[in-house]
Amino acid sequence: MIEIEALTKDYLELTVVDRVSLTVADGEIAVIVGTSGSGKTTLLRMINRLIEPTSGTVKIDGQDTRAVPAFELRRRIGYAIQGHGLFPHRTVGQNIATVPTLLGWDKAKIAARVDELLELFQLPAAEFRDRMPSELSGGQQQRVGVARALAAEPKLLLMDEPFGALDPIIRAKAQSDLLAIQKRFGTTIVLVTHDMEEAIHLGSRIAVMDRGKLLQYAPPDEIIARPATPFVAELIGTGERPFRLLSLGKVRDLVEPGPAQGEPISADASLRDAYAECLWTGREMLPVVDADGASIGRIRRDDIAHKAERPQ
Repeated sequence: MIEIEALTKDYLELTVVDRVSLTVADGEIAVIVGTSGSGKTTLLRMINRLIEPTSGTVKIDGQDTRAVPAFELRRRIGYAIQGHGLFPHRTVGQNIATVPTLLGWDKAKIAARVDELLELFQLPAAEFRDRMPSELSGGQQQRVGVARALAAEPKLLLMDEPFGALDPIIRAKAQSDLLAIQKRFGTTIVLVTHDMEEAIHLGSRIAVMDRGKLLQYAPPDEIIARPATPFVAELIGTGERPFRLLSLGKVRDLVEPGPAQGEPISADASLRDAYAECLWTGREMLPVVDADGASIGRIRRDDIAHKAERPQ
């Protein structure tokens, strides 16, 4: 668990982060979102003391981070940044092995961990272990950057705009990969982004910041349905709110018994995808199938529309 209490950072007369308090539970993904200059990256970097706070405290599992030497603290916390930050003169395997090597792991354990992570990120170890970063695509470099951050099996991973430099298709895949990896390891993640769509897709809870202040910290559905301030509402986009709510729900939530004609949709698809399919094809209902392709009922376009309209 991460407990941030009244955390503040001043630079001369400028307060960049202003008495921010929030808690991130074990296994959650907390996404900090805000416009440029909102203080979100400064807040993130105070967690691992890349930036020292002016006042306030950060506790990880009950321990004040100031009680631990900064270099030791950072070795316990994974850190991934936009543009990956790989060492260009080291191979992929050597990059991933950086922190385990600093921690004194034996060579066999390091090699096994490097290969495990490469396979997990769908980069076959025999093919990619000895490549140089310059030989990889942008998406592959980013995956190696995240693998390096996870190499020492940290309980906490900090990510600063990790997918900002990727094109939209690769970015969507990288986000899906992150969710799968997080689910497998149960890693607690704090991620900074300026993209509300990304925050909604990834976050267990979203922290909205503006001018150094925390305006709202809540689950995505609450942020969308009940924005705490006009700024939060503007960041979400008033016209987009119903569709953002649909993106959080699954088709299985509104399945009813009965047949329907045409191409089926998966029960695991989002309600937003189902609504778009209805509008695109002109159908009033869609057949719904489970992961094995077996029919489990149907979903009605009107029911999806009502779901978007109902107050949450």
